Amino acid sequence: MERSIQKNGLLNLLTLLVVGVAGFAVARYSNSLAGQVAVLFIGVGFLIAAVSWFQMRLEESERAEKLELEEMAKRHDGSALFEGRDAELFPAQRSREQFEKFFVPIFTVLLCLLQAGGAFFLWRWLSKSTTTVGLKQPMVALALFGLFALVLFLLGKFSATMARLENHRLLRPGAGYMLLGAYLCFVVTLGIVGVQAEFAKTDYYVAHVLCGLLALVAVETLINVVLEIYRPRVRGRVGRPLYDSRLVGLLGQPEGLVTTAAQALDYQFGFQVSETWFYRFFERAVGWLLLLQFGVLVLSTCVVVIQPGEQGLLERFGKPVAGRTLLNPGGHFKWPWPIDKVYRFHTDQVQSFTVGSPLAKDAQSQKAVLWTVRHVLQGKEQEFLVANQAQTSGLVTTNLPANNPLLKEDQTSQKTPPVSFLTVSIPVQYQVTNLIDWAYNNSGASNLLQDIATREVVRYLVGADMSELMSSGRMRASRDLLNRIQTQSDKRRLGAKILSVGLQDLHPPVKVAPDYEKVIAAIQTKQAKILDADAYRIQTNVMAEAQSTNIVDLAEGNATNRVTGWLSRAAEFTNQIPAFKASPAVYAQRKYLQTLLAATAGARKYILLTTNTHDVLIFDLQNKIRSDLLGNLTVPPPSTNNVQ
Repeated sequence: MERSIQKNGLLNLLTLLVVGVAGFAVARYSNSLAGQVAVLFIGVGFLIAAVSWFQMRLEESERAEKLELEEMAKRHDGSALFEGRDAELFPAQRSREQFEKFFVPIFTVLLCLLQAGGAFFLWRWLSKSTTTVGLKQPMVALALFGLFALVLFLLGKFSATMARLENHRLLRPGAGYMLLGAYLCFVVTLGIVGVQAEFAKTDYYVAHVLCGLLALVAVETLINVVLEIYRPRVRGRVGRPLYDSRLVGLLGQPEGLVTTAAQALDYQFGFQVSETWFYRFFERAVGWLLLLQFGVLVLSTCVVVIQPGEQGLLERFGKPVAGRTLLNPGGHFKWPWPIDKVYRFHTDQVQSFTVGSPLAKDAQSQKAVLWTVRHVLQGKEQEFLVANQAQTSGLVTTNLPANNPLLKEDQTSQKTPPVSFLTVSIPVQYQVTNLIDWAYNNSGASNLLQDIATREVVRYLVGADMSELMSSGRMRASRDLLNRIQTQSDKRRLGAKILSVGLQDLHPPVKVAPDYEKVIAAIQTKQAKILDADAYRIQTNVMAEAQSTNIVDLAEGNATNRVTGWLSRAAEFTNQIPAFKASPAVYAQRKYLQTLLAATAGARKYILLTTNTHDVLIFDLQNKIRSDLLGNLTVPPPSTNNVQ
């Protein structure tokens, strides 16, 4: 029987080696991440099976040595040669003891480091962005891993049964790893099936779970090493191999849980609970109970409830069901999973995405976002090329190629191309109006709609004016972009309605903010000076026009007065000729007196009269007496004498 146990251990060793090498080749060829992690478990099982098989040989050699010595002792009764029991007489026993004392602990420590290091580096490898997630030839990998699972399960089950019946402790570790490898290969096949069912990252997630399991086994191995240091040694008592994992045995033989539970119940209640009819019935019917639960679970997938605001798509074996493709809110019956599947969509919900740099959460909660401060969610701000009508003379400093359509045809002129850069964060809101078109006409409709919106934004900006876009033309640009995106969406039959395109967050790059503010300030200062000059021009021109009109009116008035005066004098001269001819002396005397009266109208006149004298009239027309001296003189009452 010992020979049979050794052959079984050797068979386990070779099986794990062949399956490990073949599994690694298949996993690498098909790019199965879970398969590559599972192969590491099989490799660890191969090392443990090799050590346990070697230990079997040592124990068999020790047993053969003892039998040989006992036989020789029977032939030589009373011989002093066989009375001593020194260590020199048992080299095989000494080799086995040295192996268990030194090699097994060192191997277990190295095994713990291998398990922990493998879990760590595999997890880092899976977390890298360069790790390819995708299967090649999945059906080939599915068939081969299924074959590996079958082979490992059959041989592992046979070895585990042999170890349990013969109570052979060294055959148990290899058998446990074979059964665990069978289950892991089966899990790998489930991951491949999930990928085939359009869950692209199923294999990726299974690989992460297996990495966590490997780390857990490493922790258990470490605990076993620490406990082995403090374990009491009893002479003659054979202990459990240090490298034998209870967790692996439990995962490889889950039926052991029932036995463990029975023993725990017996110990807890103080009598043989495992011998009662109820426990025996439960032990026999546990399979049927699990099958019943599985049936209830499958039947529960026959009813689907579509919530308000949602719509569902019913597919049978991956194809739409004729007449029942679209499911409206309410309860519906279907075939169980995975025959029928329902995909839910929020058709009444307004969905959105951002073209350009998405805003950070703190920036979204603010009422005013300053574009002079970086406020994007992550990474660098995306810069878009935008047209600029303002051109400056000078050398061309752009890096655009000469045949770029953005440059003007007169490239030979020394003018900079009319382009600038804008950092945009444009939220686009849409709603799914035709779910069948949205789901079946295009692959990845939401990503396609976002790509369409990005392309239309780029096309529009290269033909728009930056100054107008950031001022009065923003509303018109929003409407134009909405119409463009909607038109392209309708051409591809996306079944979506564009609700709004927000252009609130358009600004030059943050790094040019100080210079841009200087330019804007200079433009405002220039505009203010232009307005001041216009005001001064208007004021000066109006006053000049008023003054010129006043001068012209005064000149015309003077001209009219002069003409009228000379006409009146001419008419008066015409009337004076007949009067002069009638009486020249009287006319001359009257004219003289009139002239005198007109000339002395404003002068002060004094008349001095005496009696009995000849009247002599003296006229002194000079005002030589001061007014303050004459102010106190009293004027005599008028005389009754008439003076000529």
